Amino acid sequence: MERRDVLRAATALALGGAAAARPRPARAAAFPTRPVTIVVPFPPGGSTDVAARTMADSMAPLLGQPVIIENKPGAQTIIGAEAVARAAPDGHTLLMSSGTTLTLNPLLPDRLPYKPEDFAPVVLVSKLPFAVAVKSGLPKTIPEFVALAKKQPGKLNYGSNGPTSFNNIAAIVAFEGMGIRLTEVTYRGDSQQLTDLLGGTLDAIVVGGSSGLNAHRSGRAHIIGWTGEQRVAATPDIPNFSEFGPNMVAQTWFGLLAPARTPPEAVAALNAAALKAMEAQALRERLLAEAQYVAGGSPEDFATFLRTEMERWRPLVQRLAATAPR
Repeated sequence: MERRDVLRAATALALGGAAAARPRPARAAAFPTRPVTIVVPFPPGGSTDVAARTMADSMAPLLGQPVIIENKPGAQTIIGAEAVARAAPDGHTLLMSSGTTLTLNPLLPDRLPYKPEDFAPVVLVSKLPFAVAVKSGLPKTIPEFVALAKKQPGKLNYGSNGPTSFNNIAAIVAFEGMGIRLTEVTYRGDSQQLTDLLGGTLDAIVVGGSSGLNAHRSGRAHIIGWTGEQRVAATPDIPNFSEFGPNMVAQTWFGLLAPARTPPEAVAALNAAALKAMEAQALRERLLAEAQYVAGGSPEDFATFLRTEMERWRPLVQRLAATAPR
């Protein structure tokens, strides 16, 4: 071998060794790297919890990790929301929010330990209309009930979870839209309202889908109408209030959010798994049984939805908050 060839070979060997010794860029770890937790800011069993557990069961095999539900109820969903806002922004802790958490709470004058900007939207899971159910013996249709209420303004009563709760907002939208006035009776939740409606103490309640359906199926109460955009599959013969006039749609919603500053790659992976899960007929039927309609969309779609909902309800929430007892 000529001296020139020897030098070339030696140089190539040296360069190859240097390249091998040079540290390679670290490859990003696959997401998720451990179980994912969905925090539900309500007790087990309600509509938010059902949505979260249904999504968790379907997303787990797609993510390749268990998806765990952690219920953190209390303080109008503030406890659970704050826990997620302060969690590590790595995509392994999510919030199953409702309209209460990120539409209504930020509009109230009370100081919150979190703000909407503390969360990264992942996906809008579903929308939930409210059922207007009346006790046995009262009219079973919207026109007949409205006629009765107009004859005796303020005599009929209805239950709510407080002046600025979503079910009271739905009641105001429906009743004011139909030109009637009922007297609000405040409760701490749906359970006692249902008891008093079935017992005849309350004339009407305005509650989320599953609670309304349970009252309706008991035979001791009747849903006269819904506050949604489309008829509920479980009660196709019962109309929406919006079929009788404009501006009478009032729905809460459920959606998944991560802490702010969660890497976009993790948000994208979660969104992709959620959308794939939401394609399953079994999941859609499970949520339809709760009167929930599957939504979907991108994180950007969800962010736009959140801004739109807050602006839509701002005037009414501020009006109700200003007249609420302190």
